[in-house]
Amino acid sequence: MRIDRTVVKQLPLFAKMNDADLDRLLDSATAKRVPQGEAVFEQGQNAISFFLLLHGRLKVLQVTEDGQQIIVRMVHPGDLFGFAKALQRMDYPGTAMAAAESVILCWPTDLWPQFVESNPSLAITTMQTIGQRLEEAHTRIREMSTQEVERRVAHVVARLTTTAGKKEGSGIRIDFPITRQDIAEMTGTTLHTVSRILSAWESKGLVEGGRQKLLVRDLNGIMLLANGGKERD
Repeated sequence: MRIDRTVVKQLPLFAKMNDADLDRLLDSATAKRVPQGEAVFEQGQNAISFFLLLHGRLKVLQVTEDGQQIIVRMVHPGDLFGFAKALQRMDYPGTAMAAAESVILCWPTDLWPQFVESNPSLAITTMQTIGQRLEEAHTRIREMSTQEVERRVAHVVARLTTTAGKKEGSGIRIDFPITRQDIAEMTGTTLHTVSRILSAWESKGLVEGGRQKLLVRDLNGIMLLANGGKERD
């Protein structure tokens, strides 16, 4: 697949690069389409490549020691992912699966040092990305340790609305297929509990569900719940 430099140039990660440097970077990249439900890489697999998401959405899954599957993060267009080399790992700590049909760029892991050394702005952005991922992980651990389930679900829905929301009528639609099971795996709870919470929210007009769809009709109400308030009946 041919890589269009003008598309890549629009991403914040590459916005400050000159055309010659960007062309050299893209010359060593391979573009690939990933159908919905297909894994880019799997947990424990040797980390032979690192990636950039151009289009679509990915979810990064981990299976815990007790066999529970959780979604540890969502990957959005413009995000680097799979850079195990930067984490001093030889394998991928999770499975990256396409939540919607996606387009990725991939580079051999051996090029990671060259990737960051020859592009200072990319090195800085990578460091910021790692810091952001750690902060997100700390936030989720804190939420799971201290917050009731409804509040955790509200946090997840609010974050998805911010990062992947598109205006639709009087609401905001999450722009990739998402199931109640996905939300359960993001919040460390059960499908039954998430279904009960979302059904209650639907009856109050906060959200509107559907098969792999979620439309947020009252973001202020969701934010109120996320911040520990109570939605009025």
